[in-house]
Amino acid sequence: MTRVLVVDDSRFMRTVIDSALTEAGYDVETATNGADAVDAVAEHDPSVVTMDVEMPGVDGIDAVERIMATNPTVILMLSAYTERGAEATLDALERGAAGFVHKPDGSDSRNVAHLADEVVERVDELADANVSSLALARASATAHATRPERPGRRAAGSTTVSAAGSTETVTESLPRTDRRTGSRFDVPGTGVEAGTEPAASGVGDAFVSNPTIVLGASTGGPKIIERAFERLPVELDAKVLVVQHMPAGFTDRFAARLDSRSEYDVREAEDGNRLRPGEAAVAPGDRHLEIAANVGGRLRLRLDDGEPRHGVRPAIDVTMESAAERIDDPLCGVVLTGMGRDGAAGIEAVSAAGGHTVAQDEATSPVFGIPGRAIRTGRVDDVVPADRLVDTLVDVFSVEGETDD
Repeated sequence: MTRVLVVDDSRFMRTVIDSALTEAGYDVETATNGADAVDAVAEHDPSVVTMDVEMPGVDGIDAVERIMATNPTVILMLSAYTERGAEATLDALERGAAGFVHKPDGSDSRNVAHLADEVVERVDELADANVSSLALARASATAHATRPERPGRRAAGSTTVSAAGSTETVTESLPRTDRRTGSRFDVPGTGVEAGTEPAASGVGDAFVSNPTIVLGASTGGPKIIERAFERLPVELDAKVLVVQHMPAGFTDRFAARLDSRSEYDVREAEDGNRLRPGEAAVAPGDRHLEIAANVGGRLRLRLDDGEPRHGVRPAIDVTMESAAERIDDPLCGVVLTGMGRDGAAGIEAVSAAGGHTVAQDEATSPVFGIPGRAIRTGRVDDVVPADRLVDTLVDVFSVEGETDD
């Protein structure tokens, strides 16, 4: 029987979630705070942890960081639907949490029954997630405590300085065991100073004019997208559209985080926006993002509150299909980790329009549904690990790598 650890300081919430998961056939353990959660993960070895964000003492964010540094585990955050809750949730995702569900707060029709159903659905989705791929979160979590904020746009990456004033480099590989398969794997060091990312290869090359990138992701995507934006060279001068399955109230904070970590100007998309080279737009929660026109190297964006596609809005397919229809400049469609089939039709459309297509590989995808479905279409040009994504984009759009097939 699959074991789930439920962590919440509210007895009522623990009881609701425990009952729902038990009824769904899960073996449930509980913990009342972040410190107990760290111990409980070591003791009970759960397949999935549901973690409240805000708790007294060791909160959910710190608990995620400690767990990912010692016993990488699939963690689902339960977040308040507030600006503070959204920021905290994104912090947890950056430290290695796989996804989140927002708690009802009276602002919409959702109630605790809806929350319980959604938690069960998400745990079903994550129970078979690739624990080995979460090993990368260990290096991220270790680096996070000493990583400085980027001092300004176009600034070079800075050296990590410890409390003692010395620089820190993470280079070792630590052995771990995938609890589902029993196989051993290494938690890799970064090979560079903690808190910095190596420059993408190919910077300094000549690039094609007016490239556009459409990135689509779901569960596990925010951290991968953030890391990609940290490395994406501004010299590429691309226009970037991001479709991350995420509810309203979170996507604006996600866009702000990408903006603070990137040399690109990133914002949440608004209806009628014009997207220029060196800029990126994030599809807002609960709205489809489409390209209405492509004039003079600028994209005019349109938001649509039409029916969800594949049960989600925004949908990757909607954005990619509109890009394939409207863009005749160099185009690349990218699908990353997540559950479901959203993105497969979009990849087919981009490929049919002569664009390049990329999918994240299974080894680094916590959930291989979205990229796996896309790969099965036979229209994916490159299957790459998460840490090779930016290098692949640089190769695709370099003049040397340009293809007309």
